[in-house]
Amino acid sequence: MKIPPAPHSWTLSPREAIALQRRMSGKVVLRALPRATRLVAGIDCAFSRDGEYCLAVVVLWDAQRESVVEEHRARRKLRFPYIPGLLTFREGPAALAALRKLHRPPDVLMFDGQGIAHPRRFGIASHIGLITGIPSVGCAKSRLTGEHRQVGERRGSHVQLKGHGEVIGVVLRTRDGVRPVFVSPGHLSDLKSARALTLRCATRYRLPEPTRLADRRVAAYKRELTK
Repeated sequence: MKIPPAPHSWTLSPREAIALQRRMSGKVVLRALPRATRLVAGIDCAFSRDGEYCLAVVVLWDAQRESVVEEHRARRKLRFPYIPGLLTFREGPAALAALRKLHRPPDVLMFDGQGIAHPRRFGIASHIGLITGIPSVGCAKSRLTGEHRQVGERRGSHVQLKGHGEVIGVVLRTRDGVRPVFVSPGHLSDLKSARALTLRCATRYRLPEPTRLADRRVAAYKRELTK
């Protein structure tokens, strides 16, 4: 799949990276996902045990047939330190490399990470969505920023996630009685459609299938590299 190169270097200083996030966040567009959304590319990343590489896996999942269409791996040398809020600069090159291996273009990208539920409203889903021009959604296992009320225990229950008085995401219960996930639009999606897509893809487990499968595959990839 043809994806343009990033319009910036991945080896900026932390101060430069923060400034870049602030500039690029102004280009994020929030709007409803197309109704015909079917092919969801789940992306997750991990780091090699020696701390040298970022590993990425993309799983292209057919939401209508509930089946995997494609799966690809990539790894890239790590060139940015671990700093919360700037993880895209560690994970972005490998995630883009995996996406470039897809034969079919996805309708939407779903990241095990944040969209606008980020201190500068520019998590990995927003960043990679903006670079690729593909609608994107963040579905994280934990909260990075913001506050929320208690969410109900039944599947589909949700409450707003707010940061400085602004709604930046939703805390969503995908299964009865299990821990919620933190959903936010990335780029070319909005809160309502991101929440609906996440719930649609969470067919059996807490995590939506595209990112759940990507999480399992990247963990297996990491184990293979340490044998």
